[in-house]
Amino acid sequence: MTEQKVLAVGKKAKDFILSDQNGESFRLSDFTGKKILLSFHPLAWTSICATQMQDLEKNIDRFEKSNAMAVGMSIDSVPCKKAWADSLGIKRTRLLADFWPHGEVAKSFGVFREQNGFSERCNILIDEKGKILFVKVYPIKQVPDIKDILDIIK
Repeated sequence: MTEQKVLAVGKKAKDFILSDQNGESFRLSDFTGKKILLSFHPLAWTSICATQMQDLEKNIDRFEKSNAMAVGMSIDSVPCKKAWADSLGIKRTRLLADFWPHGEVAKSFGVFREQNGFSERCNILIDEKGKILFVKVYPIKQVPDIKDILDIIK
């Protein structure tokens, strides 16, 4: 694996704009005042990624009660994200398309796998002021433990 530099805890998160599965714009800086979980997953239509995104959807009320929001992110296109969200029954969680320029946001956070053309499986939690509060890169074949995040946002 190519050496990459994941943004460290305490660093300011880089602002970005991406479209979600419904084609609506998501700008990170629009959510200052909330904790934001960026839940990077390699590719839609894989079982581990599906479970990761379904965990976000199942816990959306817990996020909201803690003044937090979780978004899923991958290099897939908006139409792909839309079809996948519909197939999984994801209605409230925003799934962001880091499609073009290819993986630009994942690259800016240091979690893009050049050799594969997709991101690491990674959770990055950003605090209310836009600073990185928590970072964890998971093995590609492991579903991230949502409890890691829920314990922090309580």
